[in-house]
Amino acid sequence: MEKPFILHMLTTAKNLSPFDVNMAMDAGWIQAVPYINVEPSEVRGLVQDAIFSRSPKGLKRTAFFIGGRETKQAMDMLKMAKNSMFPPFEVSVFADPSGAFTTAAGMVAAVEKELADKFDTTLEGKNVLALGGTGPVGQAAAVIAAQAGANVRIVGRQLDKAQRTAELCSDEFGDGKITITAGADADKAEYMQTADIVFATGAAGIELLSEELIAAAPQLKVVADVNAVPPAGIAGVDAFDSGKPLAGSTSGAVAIGALAIGNIKYQAQSRLLKRMLECDKPLFLHFEHAFEVAREFIKSSN
Repeated sequence: MEKPFILHMLTTAKNLSPFDVNMAMDAGWIQAVPYINVEPSEVRGLVQDAIFSRSPKGLKRTAFFIGGRETKQAMDMLKMAKNSMFPPFEVSVFADPSGAFTTAAGMVAAVEKELADKFDTTLEGKNVLALGGTGPVGQAAAVIAAQAGANVRIVGRQLDKAQRTAELCSDEFGDGKITITAGADADKAEYMQTADIVFATGAAGIELLSEELIAAAPQLKVVADVNAVPPAGIAGVDAFDSGKPLAGSTSGAVAIGALAIGNIKYQAQSRLLKRMLECDKPLFLHFEHAFEVAREFIKSSN
């Protein structure tokens, strides 16, 4: 009898996300086993318990998912998991803390599509503002966009926190190959004078970009808002918007709403979970791979 597909799901939080469990089961994982309140120091032991209990053939039906709340912590745990294994005792690992990696990937891929379709251009050289960008989605989106060639500024209410986050994204997630800058929310009007793209990734129910700032932005092209809770993070953006002209924009900008982004996020997460089911060699998946499959989904949908 063949071994069942088992996905060991780790989180540092007190609860595992039901969203992630549903996604895993719907992708084909027969068992999704939760481990809550996991300390990073416990990752090695948990991984080795799993890999030494099955033959190499059985390990092809075994994988780990890393959730939690923090991007750096999740990436560190992914590295710990990888470093705890050696051939032929290896399994795939997928990090997606709070769904941030797949959400960010969906947002940036959607923006990239609108730039190509509506403006015949790419992210290369574009000025991107990540409003409320100190959180997990903002961090991941900033890195993905910067890796695609954009000039990215993370904007937060506290400049020192935004600066720490920008440094973390540049050095830790970007391996020092990108430079993300920081800005204060109080200076948003100034930044909007040269902004091509705006990501709204702050807390739900808070407007981060007003009608007045939209109207005063001379080169704004695309805005994307991950907030589905009224009021919108960007004035005039509906959750279902998918390339709709942005109300009040004098530059012809278009909008992408939370549910349009969510559809791409769903597809990216599902496809990565399925990849782990189907792979012959172990995969170690994070935001870069999420962006890759988000792009693939958009391309296949056109």
